[in-house]
Amino acid sequence: MASPILEVEDLTVLRDNDSPLFSNLSLKLSQGEVLVLKGVSGSGKSTLLKCIAELNLYEKGGNIKLYGKSSKEWDIPNWRIKIAYVPQRPSLLPGTPLDFLTTIQNLNARQKISKDSKEDVKRIDALDLAQEWGIEKTLWRRDWGTLSGGESQRIALSIAASIGGADILLLDEPTSALDPESSKKVEESLLSMLPPVQGQTTLHNGIQRKGTGPKALIWITHSAEQAERVGTRTLDLSRH
Repeated sequence: MASPILEVEDLTVLRDNDSPLFSNLSLKLSQGEVLVLKGVSGSGKSTLLKCIAELNLYEKGGNIKLYGKSSKEWDIPNWRIKIAYVPQRPSLLPGTPLDFLTTIQNLNARQKISKDSKEDVKRIDALDLAQEWGIEKTLWRRDWGTLSGGESQRIALSIAASIGGADILLLDEPTSALDPESSKKVEESLLSMLPPVQGQTTLHNGIQRKGTGPKALIWITHSAEQAERVGTRTLDLSRH
């Protein structure tokens, strides 16, 4: 069996009152998997994603490894490129989405990863991908503050999925502001980017896998129907 891409070992995070938000949580994520996180509100789903992305402290206990190497051994900017966190609502950023895309494309850490990569990666154009999801290219030149929640959500997600370098996407309710038709378009695009899992070229819902994007996803959703469509397995944080 192939080694997991990601390993979370005995992770414990405390609330402000020192009671555990979750404790001794462990999981493994392999290539091609879509791990759906579920649980009641306040069970720590978003916090777990932020811990995996090294955006939250978890010094009370636990270890997170990417390709067998602890996060403590990684250069954190490189870690955050390899494991990209996509929040439910993008923070209000200055300028336009096109400005933001240019900025992150030119980050030193991203440039170095791209230069050192031995893989012949087929790049996805963020603007073309967003257009498939109903975002006209003219919107990329508008200020973030003038965009609707659904527009911002799809643009931020298209950047994360297309920018290159991310082996794992951490998706915090990525379609919560979208109508059902738009949600399914986004789901199908993201799933089609994944590599095959265990030698299979399709998912249970028949989507062909092309292997042109991230290698695995961790996906928070409150929709049981969406979880059934996208997930290869589920982790319930309410039990931790």
